[in-house]
Amino acid sequence: MSISHYIKDIGRGKEGARHLSRAHAADLFGQLLDGTVTDLEVGAFCLAMRIKGETPEEMAGFLDATHQRLRTIPTHHCSTVVLPSYNGARKLPVLTPLLALLLARQGLAVVVHGSPTEDRRISTQNVFLALELPAQTAITPIASGEVQFAPTTLLCPGLARLLDVRRVVGLRNSAHSLVKLMNPCDGPAIVVGSYTHPEYAVAMTETQKLMHASALLLRGTEGEPVADPRRTPAMDAIHAGLCTRVQEAQTGALAQLPDLPALDAVSTARWTKAVLDGQLPVPDPIAQQVAHIVRLSEKK
Repeated sequence: MSISHYIKDIGRGKEGARHLSRAHAADLFGQLLDGTVTDLEVGAFCLAMRIKGETPEEMAGFLDATHQRLRTIPTHHCSTVVLPSYNGARKLPVLTPLLALLLARQGLAVVVHGSPTEDRRISTQNVFLALELPAQTAITPIASGEVQFAPTTLLCPGLARLLDVRRVVGLRNSAHSLVKLMNPCDGPAIVVGSYTHPEYAVAMTETQKLMHASALLLRGTEGEPVADPRRTPAMDAIHAGLCTRVQEAQTGALAQLPDLPALDAVSTARWTKAVLDGQLPVPDPIAQQVAHIVRLSEKK
């Protein structure tokens, strides 16, 4: 097989490139995931899409292909939340584990999936290890009130390979956008997606509508799916094909900054335990995010 005819369409530059149908996008991405194309074709796809940008139809096709190849996590129909964690921390502590554990306390099953894409950042997996919650080494069912961290390579090795292309070319590719929209469970789940630029919010919203997904979208902390503990971001809930603004962004000067831990994994884990034990308050933006996710999980 070859994807050269697809590259010919998407590789004509930002103005001349043609968009792919959902079916053709699924066929293209499926070949990439299956590893049936050359490294040169993989690189050409990554750079062409980087320049052109994915349409919601194309991203839905990429997700279709990925879901067909995922080793899905059995949920036994319990209310489940998915937290994609791929960015890690560079300037602020990574508080995705705190969000996951707070949601589990509300009786939700929480699947965190990810893989480190930059060696110099503190990852969610680092903090989970410091909390004595190691990553999954096999696919197992998840129960209400449980947190699992599933490495991407366990869920879909082909997707992990595409993510690793960044280490070679130094640029993000379509896989980095896809993982923030992906539901790795065998049934419905709330996917908490984060974006770094406002234009991505529009594309992510339209893609999740095409996927008939339930999701909460926000401008996360350094690309992580957790609210900035210092200032509440805007949050949008997607359900039954509708997008609703459930949280307006906090404006104005901050009266007080929260007491946050040092950037390293051990300090972040120790601080997270203190919050969970009630020794420190839950930062209000994260508490509000938890409440919105719980309310979304109650919708049928």
